[in-house]
Amino acid sequence: MAEKIKFLTQQELSKIFKAIERSEGKHKTRDMAIFRIAYRCALRATEIGLILLEDYNRVKGELYCRRLKGSQNNTIRLDQKTMKVLNKYIRDYEKKDGSDVLFLSQEGNAISRKTLDFLMKKYCNEAKIIDVSKHHFHAIKHTSAVHLAESGLDIKDVQWWLGHKNVNNTLIYFQYTTAQQNEMYNKLERRNSLV
Repeated sequence: MAEKIKFLTQQELSKIFKAIERSEGKHKTRDMAIFRIAYRCALRATEIGLILLEDYNRVKGELYCRRLKGSQNNTIRLDQKTMKVLNKYIRDYEKKDGSDVLFLSQEGNAISRKTLDFLMKKYCNEAKIIDVSKHHFHAIKHTSAVHLAESGLDIKDVQWWLGHKNVNNTLIYFQYTTAQQNEMYNKLERRNSLV
């Protein structure tokens, strides 16, 4: 039997964003930009480290996403909150050694998966997310995928958004949403009301 996907509810995700807002660290803006982009674009931790400054089209509010593990690259339009925090981060952004990498570690390298997992654990603890199986950065990608499925988007739209080549990889996220189940029951009720 396949392992159950760990994802955050809307309420849990909101608590994490609030925990980042309350944080006193000097990387608060960077962390908020990372978490909002990871959620909006459904990115893996290692994909966050691949984002270059030139990947962000500030005029259009779009971010080019390099995807790994055989997924297809795509460009995602950011929401207003994500654009606002990303623009603030870029305004305050200090280039180190001429790097074009958007999110840098304290050492001036691309932020690592290990650092992102550390930040996820930190903010989950501060947000009092009890289920520790959700305290890993990849849960954000799963969260985005499930929330997209719940939004009522067609499976092909979600497939494109996630960069999946195979729709079967997208299909697994639809088992966690009740929106499609409710629509199915509504169709059956309409059909049965005719009999």
